[in-house]
Amino acid sequence: MRRLYLRAGETVIHLRHPEWGVGEVREEINSTIPGGISMVKINFSDGKRRVFNNDMDSEYCCYYGGVRRHG
Repeated sequence: MRRLYLRAGETVIHLRHPEWGVGEVREEINSTIPGGISMVKINFSDGKRRVFNNDMDSEYCCYYGGVRRHG
C-alpha cells in the first residue's frame, strides 16, 4: 500500500520556487493497480497548474522535491 502525502483541498508552497506563491491541491489521481501512479494537481497563485508525484514511497515524491504544506 502506498503512502500518500497530500490530499485535495490542502494548501502548499514550493521551497525551491517561492515565486509560484501558495498552491491548492485541486485533484488527486491514484491508480488502483499495484505499482501504479499517484499524482496531485496543484493550482499555484501564479496562475499555473502543476502536477506532482504524491507517493511518499517514491524518490520522486513532491515532498522530496520541495513541496510543503502551508498554514
